[in-house]
Amino acid sequence: MGKIYQIAIDGPSGAGKSTIAKLIAKKLGIDYIDTGAMYRALGYKMLQLGITEDNLEAVEELLKTTEIDFSKGDIILDGTVINDLIRTPEISMKASACSALAIVRKHLVKVQQEMGEKKSVIMDGRDIGTDVFPNAPYKFFITATPEERATRRYKELTEKGETVSYEETLKSIIERDYNDSHRAVSPLRKADDAEEVDTTDMTIDEVIEYICSKIDE
Repeated sequence: MGKIYQIAIDGPSGAGKSTIAKLIAKKLGIDYIDTGAMYRALGYKMLQLGITEDNLEAVEELLKTTEIDFSKGDIILDGTVINDLIRTPEISMKASACSALAIVRKHLVKVQQEMGEKKSVIMDGRDIGTDVFPNAPYKFFITATPEERATRRYKELTEKGETVSYEETLKSIIERDYNDSHRAVSPLRKADDAEEVDTTDMTIDEVIEYICSKIDE
């Protein structure tokens, strides 16, 4: 068995972090942990149960009875695969709101750290290199212009049959950027020792090749 290491991928919404991280995991033969999906899953469950972010007692109880796991690319909430159910604009905003809660972040960060201690992993999110794995040997901050990210997200949503406009998608991206970078708990920011990768004019293959070239197994 080789050494255990962590790869941290951070960046704003719609930058392609998840797609890139999944493909790198496959190429390197390590596990991919979609931390953003963990917050989306929790936000989805909160919406289903009618729990709001300001009801901290209910949120705390929810965390005690919620199990989030990953298996073969699927995200599993309490035993049920919820992949497509958590990729809507409504869930995006709910995930951003619940991820700003200290009790939520503390709980999920602990779960994420435990995963990374047992095996080599690649994780993507907003605070992997700064909070979850501050000592990770490989850190990348993936970004792109808001317009390019909105174009990508708009295409993704319309291909899934969602009825959205490009203007709405761009507005949502800009709002999400502001909320994520201005929240009090673990705001979005590039770790001092992370390498920034602007993917605006790069293909997915080019990004993967570049990052993999920086990883010394």
